[in-house]
Amino acid sequence: METVLPSGQTFQLVEGDITSEAVDAIVNAANQYLQHGEGVAGAILRKGGPVIRHESNAWVQIHGPVSHAEPAWTSGGNLPCRYVIHAVGPVWGDGEEDAKLTAALIGSLKIADELNMESIALPAISTGIFGFPKERAAKVLFTAVRDYFSVHQSCLKLVKLVLYDESTVIVFKKAWHDYFSA
Repeated sequence: METVLPSGQTFQLVEGDITSEAVDAIVNAANQYLQHGEGVAGAILRKGGPVIRHESNAWVQIHGPVSHAEPAWTSGGNLPCRYVIHAVGPVWGDGEEDAKLTAALIGSLKIADELNMESIALPAISTGIFGFPKERAAKVLFTAVRDYFSVHQSCLKLVKLVLYDESTVIVFKKAWHDYFSA
């Protein structure tokens, strides 16, 4: 699915593997210590190679734990992207989940702009092992992307929301239709 936002960016919803996206940056659904275990983070590390782990460890040593609002970034290693932006999403049940997810998304877009990127791919942050309900995450994500571009001059031209599993795609497609058709 695709829409052009009022600010001119193309926003796409696609099913696929975020580690295969040939964009300037992909976003990793990270934890605050950038320990790449399972899910998106594990796939990024396996395909991107050990340089991502090394750069992630160095980031935390220099800057400390990563916050929701200020993602870290590393090179893309062996991935087809130039950068990986490591966004810390909220764990469902910890409180203020919508605000934390919004901060992670906006922080990722800000980093992309600071690094002069034209394209970025996002996963459904926090909807896996962190337990954020998919329907709610979709609305938060769509709103954060639209609102960011409505108030920021951006060099980004393409934002892709890349979803891996069919059950998530189904939920997000319905949410996309409800959100962008209203």
